[in-house]
Amino acid sequence: MCLSITETMWITFSLVTLAWFSTAQAAGNCENVLDECLKQQKQGGGPWTRCYEDSIGSCRLPRRPIPNFIYQSVSWSEKVEESPTPEHSIYIPASALQRSRGSVPDKETLLVASLINSTFFQLRPTLSKAILLIPPDQPVRVLGGLVLAVRAGNLPVKNLSQPIKLTFKHNKQVGDGTCVFWRESMLNDGTGSWSTEGCDTDDTGAEFICSCNHMSFFAVLVNPVLSVGESDAVNLSYITYIGSALSVFFTVISLILYICLQRRRPEKAIGVHLQLTGALLCLHLTFLLCSFWVWHLNENEEGWVCQGLGLFLHWSLLATFSWAALEGFHLYLLLVRVFNIYVRRYLLKLSMVGWGVPTLVAVVCGISGVYGKYNLRNANNQTSTAQICWMSSQFPQRLLVSFITTVAVPCVLMILCNSCMLGLVVFKLWGLRAGSGGAQSSGWKKINREKGMKLLKDCATVLGLSCVLGLPWGLASITYISLPGIYIFTILNSLQGVFMFLWAVALTCKSRSDNNSSTRDPSSQKIMTTSFNT
Repeated sequence: MCLSITETMWITFSLVTLAWFSTAQAAGNCENVLDECLKQQKQGGGPWTRCYEDSIGSCRLPRRPIPNFIYQSVSWSEKVEESPTPEHSIYIPASALQRSRGSVPDKETLLVASLINSTFFQLRPTLSKAILLIPPDQPVRVLGGLVLAVRAGNLPVKNLSQPIKLTFKHNKQVGDGTCVFWRESMLNDGTGSWSTEGCDTDDTGAEFICSCNHMSFFAVLVNPVLSVGESDAVNLSYITYIGSALSVFFTVISLILYICLQRRRPEKAIGVHLQLTGALLCLHLTFLLCSFWVWHLNENEEGWVCQGLGLFLHWSLLATFSWAALEGFHLYLLLVRVFNIYVRRYLLKLSMVGWGVPTLVAVVCGISGVYGKYNLRNANNQTSTAQICWMSSQFPQRLLVSFITTVAVPCVLMILCNSCMLGLVVFKLWGLRAGSGGAQSSGWKKINREKGMKLLKDCATVLGLSCVLGLPWGLASITYISLPGIYIFTILNSLQGVFMFLWAVALTCKSRSDNNSSTRDPSSQKIMTTSFNT
């Protein structure tokens, strides 16, 4: 049976229409490419990023414009500059566009750029982060939470002689920024990692400019920092220097008071206080020397004196942490063990730990060449005028060494253990007050007055113990939250010597009152005697 010409034309038209419709459906809507690729990955179809790169160049544009999305044909013989958003811009040289078209004779090539939420990029867990102690300056995050995807032509573009440039604008509330691209893992499960290979970073203060020799998914990893203004920085510097100078003065007086107390009543607790005060004196005196000596050095000069001062500052800080921890250990023996706590040559053995361990650590670091001039950097990653003799900024593993030897092991352990001991003291005070709850005085006003005085005494005891046990160092955590937190931390820790002086005066007055008075508050006497004068 023969078909008419009209019927043949209708069949042909129908087949062409069906083929076009099938192709359009296969290409999919550009708005739905990401969702379809994520769905395909869940079904075991491979990484969604690979699907996205393959599909985004052949998708179908909807009638209404897609926000933060560029999809246009450009001439491969001319450079291209586009901005998907006011905060993001792209510059692609003509040589890169020519590479992307391959051997296709068309005069134009397709350029696609889009912004994708960074939460879709799942990092692959690495054993190194689980095993090694990586110093957490700040949790790393993606700038703006957005990833810029760039694709041109039909072929993968890499190893470009002229790099493409991507601009990410930012405010001054971010720290160091690093340009990275997304690299798929070998597991083929959609996970991956951020890599800096082939990308250079330039921070102008208001924007990050990434120069990369390939096209991919790009982002800037940043560390959020708390911005400190110039006036606040000056104020904090004055507080630190004045507080440290006062601490040096008052720790000298405290040493004299403790020596006098030790001669009058030789006690182990006073000996421990004496060692801690000596460590604080070394710390604040060395800090001032390190801060002032660096002013006499040239820009790129370090010198052996600065290295020696840096070593001594590190040693003093470790000694302070060690003796604060030993204060907690001594308190543990007196409050928990109580009986049979005699230790032969007790102070000598404590000194081997309190002075020996810091000496060992400082010597090892000194042999490794850790110490030198350290440059404090501001939020824009520019070297400021604030410098100190500490761990050299040029030492490649400075962050890791500083984190392990000053934060992770000595400081954190000291704060955790001594916080437990302080809680035990509060519990003991509470129990002693409850045990002596029966009032012997007549009149409710007098009873309330006595209770108020006892409560005031207990609060003073706990506050004093907090300073002796080094707990103000734990306030370093609040310096990442607010500017007042930085002020509180700076004031309390720069005035440690003053607080030790007040504690020495309190012990001296108590010693004299014990000798002159036969009537004592039972609960107060028990806790003070147990805690400090045994």
